[in-house]
Order: sequence, then structure tokens, then C-alpha cells
Amino acid sequence: MAQVSVSVDVAASAQQVWDTLVDWESQGDWMLLTKVRATAQDGQGVGGGIEGFTGVGPVGVLDTMVIRTWDPPRRCVVRHTGRVVRGAGAFEVEALDEHRSRFTWAEYLELPLGALGRLGWPLARPFMVLGMRQSLRRFARSVEPGA
Repeated sequence: MAQVSVSVDVAASAQQVWDTLVDWESQGDWMLLTKVRATAQDGQGVGGGIEGFTGVGPVGVLDTMVIRTWDPPRRCVVRHTGRVVRGAGAFEVEALDEHRSRFTWAEYLELPLGALGRLGWPLARPFMVLGMRQSLRRFARSVEPGA
């Protein structure tokens, strides 16, 4: 299993961060090269569905997800159920004070392609971390006052 976790501090309340986070359709505004939409239950609550397409034009990967944990405004855990992306993902929001929060995005992925996937992970991981960091910086700018 491959694991990666990235955090960003946000100058906004935990509720503001949560509300922006679970507005699935707006994730494409901050998540690099990704378009997201709610499916089952409008992407809300345990059993809700989400799908994201990451790529350029028609070339990319469809990531289907089912919500397994729903604890607003603190935690959402999804199970990746797609053909390529498998495993779990977690979004966690921690209130630092009334007007500041820490948002953590973690992925626990089952690597595709067997031994080849395991060999390639050390090369792919830094690019995934870089993309997640850039996405979280964009997220923070989008939710902070004055955005």
C-alpha cells in the first residue's frame, strides 16, 4: 500500500473549510487537472458517491468513490472503487482556533500493475505530493476571506 499525506493551514473556520471541501463540483477550481461531481446521495453522508476525472482532455483516469465516513465538519473518508485508483482517501479538518483550520488530505492507495507499480511508486510519489501541495495551496486561497 502506498501512503501520502499533505496538510495546509487555512485562515478560515473549520465549518468554512468543510463547506468548501464538500462542494464537490467546485473541487475542479483547486484540485489540479481534476473535475469532480457528486453521484449517489448528492455526495453527502455514508454511502454517498463521488467521481473525479483527472487528466487532460479525454486522456486521464476516472476515480469513482463511495463515502465510508462522514463526520462534518471534521472528516470524510472515501473508498476508491475505480479500475485504476483503488484504496482509501481521507479529508480531515482540524480547528486551530475560531478563524483558522488545518486541512489534511491523505491517500492510502493499492498500487496497480503489481511489482511494476511498487517499483514505480518511489518515482511517482514526489510528483503526487507536489500536485497535492499545489492543490491545497489553491484550496486555501479559495476559501480564505477576500478570495
